[in-house]
Amino acid sequence: MYKNIYKYDDMKRSEHMAVRTTAGWYLWTHELMEVRGTDAAAFLDYVCANPIANLAVGRERYTTMLDESAEIIDDVVVFRMAEELFWVSTLFVNAMKGWFDTHKGSYQIEYENITPKWHMFAVQGPRSRDIINALVAEPVDDQRFFSIRDNRIGELPVKINRAGFTGEKLGYEIYVAADQADAIEHALNEVSPKFDARQVTEFQVMAWTLPTEAGFYYMRDLRHTNPLEVGLDRGIGWDKDFIGKDALLKIREKGPAREMVGFTVEEADIHINGKHLGGPGEAVCVDGEEVGRVSKIVYGYVKDTNIGYILAKKGSLKVGDHVSIHGHEAVITEKSFL
Repeated sequence: MYKNIYKYDDMKRSEHMAVRTTAGWYLWTHELMEVRGTDAAAFLDYVCANPIANLAVGRERYTTMLDESAEIIDDVVVFRMAEELFWVSTLFVNAMKGWFDTHKGSYQIEYENITPKWHMFAVQGPRSRDIINALVAEPVDDQRFFSIRDNRIGELPVKINRAGFTGEKLGYEIYVAADQADAIEHALNEVSPKFDARQVTEFQVMAWTLPTEAGFYYMRDLRHTNPLEVGLDRGIGWDKDFIGKDALLKIREKGPAREMVGFTVEEADIHINGKHLGGPGEAVCVDGEEVGRVSKIVYGYVKDTNIGYILAKKGSLKVGDHVSIHGHEAVITEKSFL
């Protein structure tokens, strides 16, 4: 009989719930592309669907990047580190370099994969601010969400970013030179017991269970979709030019053919494949007719049940509907489980 690897794993549960109740921290450095030059802002404005040129120094923005048919090829966070200097946080820096090479044109820019130079520690949860303040030289009480500042931990220069991939109202990221990461890990280990915090070691907790509860995506969930289908149209710069704009305008005029919805399955020991594991994802059926496919399914420790996303035909599913997925009954919900 199939056993749910999440439900019965006490380590996964305890690490996940530490983030929800006190705090958890972990090393997980996304790949970083540095973009610099007099046209850096204009170039990023062109390759990103959301506006970038109007970012203030020290602020950042989440955005999709689209191809010419308006399909999402990446979802990234863009940091404005200086007037003509940006960081782009991605999980696909090599593909990004090829995309930039193709579209650089006459833009006066340079770009470099700086991932080897930096490590990032995420500190997430209700007591994350207390932990950061116990470490840094300059308190972060007034630091706004999606802002990054220079600071120090002991004698080490660091960058403190208020953000995270967990859905917590309070969360921070510590960027430090890669060769100084051991010192930050030691500092976090020293201070964590004072705040009932713990290190998160399970990748599935960092990448799947925490973000999915909050309704966040992993890029694998977004492949072969456009922003209008998956609810990422907020903040798109319709009044500027960007790659994929013409195709996206046509989709907006006609209306998206699909939409992403949430679902739960109460039965514990199920075997349902999501697209995040490879392949097309399990078929979702209503009255014997396929209306969508499972994009992701994980365990939600806050609700203590299986949760996930379905990419479905627009309007075919509504909250409260009961559907069949691989012989298991599922209930359609909103796409956030906190």
